[in-house]
Amino acid sequence: MKKTTLFLITIILSSCGQSQQKVSPTATLLSNVHIVDVVDGEVIRNQHIIIDSAKIQAILAEVPNADQYQNVVNGKNGYVIPGLAEMHAHIPQPNTPRERLEEVLFLYLSNGITTIRGMLGHETHLTLREDVANGKVLGPRIFTSSPSLNGNSVTSKEEAINKVTAYKKAGFDFLKIHPGIQREVFDQVVTTANEVGIPFAGHVPVDVGIRHALKSNYASIDHIDGFLEGLVPESKNVDPTTNGFFGYAFTPLANTANINELVSLSKKHKVWIVPTQSLFERWFAPITADELLKQPEMKYMPKATLANWKQTKERYMGDNSFSVEQWQQFDSIRKQLLAALNKNGHGILLGSDAPQLFNVPGFSIHHEIDGMLGSGMTPKDILKSGTLNPAIFFDKEDTFGQVKEGLVADLVLLKANPLEDLKALKTIQAVILKGQVITKTEIEERLEKIAENALR
Repeated sequence: MKKTTLFLITIILSSCGQSQQKVSPTATLLSNVHIVDVVDGEVIRNQHIIIDSAKIQAILAEVPNADQYQNVVNGKNGYVIPGLAEMHAHIPQPNTPRERLEEVLFLYLSNGITTIRGMLGHETHLTLREDVANGKVLGPRIFTSSPSLNGNSVTSKEEAINKVTAYKKAGFDFLKIHPGIQREVFDQVVTTANEVGIPFAGHVPVDVGIRHALKSNYASIDHIDGFLEGLVPESKNVDPTTNGFFGYAFTPLANTANINELVSLSKKHKVWIVPTQSLFERWFAPITADELLKQPEMKYMPKATLANWKQTKERYMGDNSFSVEQWQQFDSIRKQLLAALNKNGHGILLGSDAPQLFNVPGFSIHHEIDGMLGSGMTPKDILKSGTLNPAIFFDKEDTFGQVKEGLVADLVLLKANPLEDLKALKTIQAVILKGQVITKTEIEERLEKIAENALR
């Protein structure tokens, strides 16, 4: 009897101690939210998230001493997702004014993007990566490629060895492969990359071809590059250099029965795919530059950039080889490839190639998502492509990619449920970057300033 009484007293005292435990003055309470589980595609309702020291400290159904929190964000029954990743981004080059560089980073953040993979690196991006990581610059987490490895920048095996080794030593996260590299030089890039331990990603040079590229174990192939060319039967005896814009010229020759072979190779060799479908539905597509220029997000881009985009698009679309009917077939094949790669390949990563033509940083992911939906991908799969999959890709599942205790507090508070309608990703109420809350009002005020600067 005495032991039972003592046990009960211990429990009571312990409970009292917990209820009286002091709340850290730096902690933030994100209350009254529904959490989107990107792993299972379910919603965990009526939760409260405690954030401190840039991390998610606890997720609770009830919060003891809720009135003691100095920093409280009432989620008002909104939906919380992990911060998104833009896996084919471009960071401004060093001649860009600092103010504009920081504006571009904020454009990503304003759309809930808390991680970017820069696809055309420069040594200054290494410093920027650290400045962002240390909080000196407000921006999404940065992974950066090396400078371009292409047919002009790397022309021999010796040059391949020297550059790959140097880029690894400099601290770039991966190598960027561009068109034009000859196969024997490419193979040396791969050999040296494997020896020094740096992944490679990007385009598939014509002389390499999609099958050899997949067997070489790219970290990711972007734009679904090389796949359409790979659908052309050898019996057609085509000149591979006449493939046109990402294989467009070979569209009538493509045999979609060959899709499964390529998809199987991508899975076997664990090659991720970044579709950048929006690139082919905006830049190289039967929609006019003037129509695109009317879209609201264009106000955030400098006038000179918009003029350049218009000129470039009209030059491409003015090519006599372009026809709407062939583009429709081209687009259909790309979507078949995307659907198959999502269903049976290694995995899809969200990436729109911003700021490429008419792809405004941050805003362009919504166009990319539309293209992914058009291929048959589900909201759950698309959310995973921009959250969990990038974390797996970077081997950072213990850092970001989910709303989970112990992970970095990179979160987005939405007004609606994105699993029901991905347009909910536009209903941002707050972006939380490493525990720092950026409210909807702050986002709108900063965007207004960026739009004003773009008019200069």
